[in-house]
Amino acid sequence: MRLLLAWLVMLVVAIVNGALRDLTYGKLLPALFANQISCVSGIVLMGVVIHLYVRRWPFVSATEAWLAGLLWTALTAAFEFLFFHFVAGHSWETLLANYDVMSGHLWPLILLWVCVAPYFFYRFINKRELNDAQDQ
Repeated sequence: MRLLLAWLVMLVVAIVNGALRDLTYGKLLPALFANQISCVSGIVLMGVVIHLYVRRWPFVSATEAWLAGLLWTALTAAFEFLFFHFVAGHSWETLLANYDVMSGHLWPLILLWVCVAPYFFYRFINKRELNDAQDQ
């Protein structure tokens, strides 16, 4: 249940990030560049949410961290395809174009980060705690 709640927080953060882009700098910059900025800020914001989650509810194992990342990635990709196709009316071609890194789209980097960040923060927090214990 906590994993789903954390993902819902990430969803809200992503929506706010996209709205900020659309309502501000997205009006002033070329669409692809605005999207790239939004992806970078999205990676940072998702990192903050995931880091806070891992600090509050630490994973008990690396496997658990990887499973959380895989779950969040699957939920994110499913939401993007299902919501933006069936609710927002975007074509499948438009949605798939967001995965074309060679044309400058960075969306796959967000998915990659959401997948690996739980493990990254699990290792980072455990290493820091181990170092703190050794210093005492």
